[in-house]
Amino acid sequence: MTTIHYREIVYDGHTFNAEVVDEQSTFDLQQFAQACGQSPDWIIQLIEYDILSVDNTPEAHQFMGEDVARARKAYRLQRDFDASLAAVAVMLDLIDEVQQLRKQLKHFH
Repeated sequence: MTTIHYREIVYDGHTFNAEVVDEQSTFDLQQFAQACGQSPDWIIQLIEYDILSVDNTPEAHQFMGEDVARARKAYRLQRDFDASLAAVAVMLDLIDEVQQLRKQLKHFH
């Protein structure tokens, strides 16, 4: 089983708890949902909207630690903008494209 480390961060007089998840760790559906703080049904919806990609059934798939960040970002977008998962999928695609374009632009300079 994967261990998730919790760290306390103090910034500007405020205390925050942060989770550190190894990007190379793998999770089954239940562990992944727990790490994301969501239900397995919500995770399956992310897969249905192509927010997360799996190469087999969600129950048999091994999610990576890097998927946790994407799922949490999807949750924040859904919550903050009261957006549907279809809208979240578009937003994440655009965010990914902007990041890719910035990397390409950085290599030109």
